[in-house]
Amino acid sequence: MKTRAKKAAVKKPAPKKAASKTAASKKAASKKAALQKAAASKKAALQKAAVKKPTAKKAVAKKPAVTKPPIRKPAARVTEEVPPSQFATPEGGPWGKCFLPRTIGEKRYWLVKSEPETFGWADLVRAPNQTTHWDGVRNHAARNFLRDGMRHGDLVFFYHSSTEPSAIVGICEVQREAYPDHTALDPAHPGYDPDSSPAKPTWFMVDLRAVEPLPTPVTLAMIKKAKALAQMALLRIGRLSVTPVTPAEWQAILALSRA
Repeated sequence: MKTRAKKAAVKKPAPKKAASKTAASKKAASKKAALQKAAASKKAALQKAAVKKPTAKKAVAKKPAVTKPPIRKPAARVTEEVPPSQFATPEGGPWGKCFLPRTIGEKRYWLVKSEPETFGWADLVRAPNQTTHWDGVRNHAARNFLRDGMRHGDLVFFYHSSTEPSAIVGICEVQREAYPDHTALDPAHPGYDPDSSPAKPTWFMVDLRAVEPLPTPVTLAMIKKAKALAQMALLRIGRLSVTPVTPAEWQAILALSRA
């Protein structure tokens, strides 16, 4: 019997598993790297696109500079220096001469004010003996002129105040020197002062007698225009109802009245 010889089985070499795995890993890693690179590139591109470039500012035409005129400071007001009172003394102040002792026979001059609606020159002329007590003085400076300055025989201008025109209208004479003003003690009188008392009076009055009216009233406007009267107490302390007058001012007023 014939026998067929068995061919020896030839074994195929087994695939190298380790090598295959390594190649696959390299391929996968390469692919992953490529994907990462692509992603990174895309991200970078997106970030670059997201960054806005600064918008160029349009050139704005400059307006021509407006030159403002220099601010001029107001000129300093020139204040005329007021000469000291003509009655001033170092010891007695601005009105010291009004209270100095008198020489024998010396006469001084004054001015009193009254509203004609209350008591005018005509009322003085109609009064008994053309004489009245000059009450109602309630200013301390005016009181001092009346109480400490006026003496019997002094001449006094009678001035109509608070009227149009205000003016000197007549001449009076002091008939009685200062004595207590009784109206300050009368509660019913407008000039009542509860701080005044008979034992210690605060306010005083004098008696005045009408001498003569001025030929022409001398108005306040006329007085203000006269250089010789520029320092008259009537203008310097016009709020007072009793003020002193210098001999020169007295003559200047008379001259204006007779002009």
